[in-house]
Amino acid sequence: MSKTYLFYDLETSGLSKCFDQVFQFAAIRTDLQFNELERHEIIIKHNPDVLPNPYATITHRIGVADCANGHTELEAMEKIHALLNTPGTISLGYNTLTFDDEFLRFSFYRNVLTPYTHQYANQCQRMDVYPMTVLYHLYKPEVLQWPEKDGRPVMKLEAISELNKLATGQAHNAIVDVEATVALAKKLAQEPKMWDFITGYFDKRIDLTRSQNLPVAFDTATHQHHHALMVMGKIGARYHYQAPVLSLGGHAHYKNQSLWLRLDLPELQQTTLDNLDEKTWVFNKKMGEPGLLLPFTPHYSAKMKDNRKKQTQSNTRWLQDHPKILAAIIDYHSHYKHPVEPHTDVDANLYNSDFWSNQEQRQCQQFHQADWSQKANHIDGFENPVLKDMAIRAVGRAQPEALSAPQREQFDAYLKTVWDPAQPVIDYTGKPRYDSNQAKIDLAEIAENRTLDTQQQTLLDEYQQVFKASLCVS
Repeated sequence: MSKTYLFYDLETSGLSKCFDQVFQFAAIRTDLQFNELERHEIIIKHNPDVLPNPYATITHRIGVADCANGHTELEAMEKIHALLNTPGTISLGYNTLTFDDEFLRFSFYRNVLTPYTHQYANQCQRMDVYPMTVLYHLYKPEVLQWPEKDGRPVMKLEAISELNKLATGQAHNAIVDVEATVALAKKLAQEPKMWDFITGYFDKRIDLTRSQNLPVAFDTATHQHHHALMVMGKIGARYHYQAPVLSLGGHAHYKNQSLWLRLDLPELQQTTLDNLDEKTWVFNKKMGEPGLLLPFTPHYSAKMKDNRKKQTQSNTRWLQDHPKILAAIIDYHSHYKHPVEPHTDVDANLYNSDFWSNQEQRQCQQFHQADWSQKANHIDGFENPVLKDMAIRAVGRAQPEALSAPQREQFDAYLKTVWDPAQPVIDYTGKPRYDSNQAKIDLAEIAENRTLDTQQQTLLDEYQQVFKASLCVS
């Protein structure tokens, strides 16, 4: 089986992975030498239960009219799911593991497609060009010209693309961003030793071996504490995207996560048994995903300021001198569980749901293989009530006339509840679905604070006309 890269990008109706939708998907498949094999662009119709965020509209410049002749979400997700699950596919993009991949995971889930198989089945895996680019900026900067603002690096794709002439066209158009990402990867791979080293971080076994071989800072009765340098975008340009960390072991409940305590912050030494959550910053690390762990050596920490290095040394000694506090930090973070919101909408309940059984997966496959005239019968065959509810919604969004009378009644009732301000629909974190009240606030802020070009203003005028009835609801 030959491996291929599938570079992809999404443009969406908003930032909620649970409730927003993809409007545009673009992908370029290449071989491992970046020779293009195929490309795809999929436009998706607006779902009746989605109110787009106007900030998203003026960013990607995709209006509802642009999507009118697109695929239904159900059809589009079937196509996208097949692309990412093609045997031997390495799916990647720019910042995909932080946003796009999780967005697709929920989109697959609510359209009763397996949400995780593209991560591991059929020799498929995932990578992300963004953290790779950060490492090149830190340790192989000569491969690119680096944009800056106020003396700090700017790692946005559009800025890197413009300065290095990676692609032409409007940024935040999915196919343009994919072309830029392919060109960026080609440039990075011109340093093959570096490229091969970094791609190893997206292999779970290699990543695990590297983390286990990191230098040991000190031992306690229960743990061997490794010292490392965590490289991660959310640490920020101020800190050169890197922070010294100490291993705390694995999570007691989330078995695929290890814990790493940040060591360069002075408030760490203010930690007591009563303020563990306020004074400690712990990274939950999944193998094969960002952040990337490097040895805490002079070579890798060269960009760290001396005061941060001194604080790291002081904090390390303090932890050794306060074993009870360290044990309490480990106990708190290793047993912390995300609160379960009991009223989570079924479309948003992926992380609180059990994995589908083999029988349920077969039922899902049969549902997708059936033509529209047969889907209602397959829906009635679902024994899992959650799968049944999601399948009704998936067909209702796409072809409501394909539903049986009772199914259509259920879907229509759902649409009425979506916009009921008295009973907001919430995701697994308790956050409500984007609604007309927030849209009106955002439209007012845009009018007051943003200077729009002609195309953006036209799109906002269209937005307010199309969603006029929704925006009148208080």
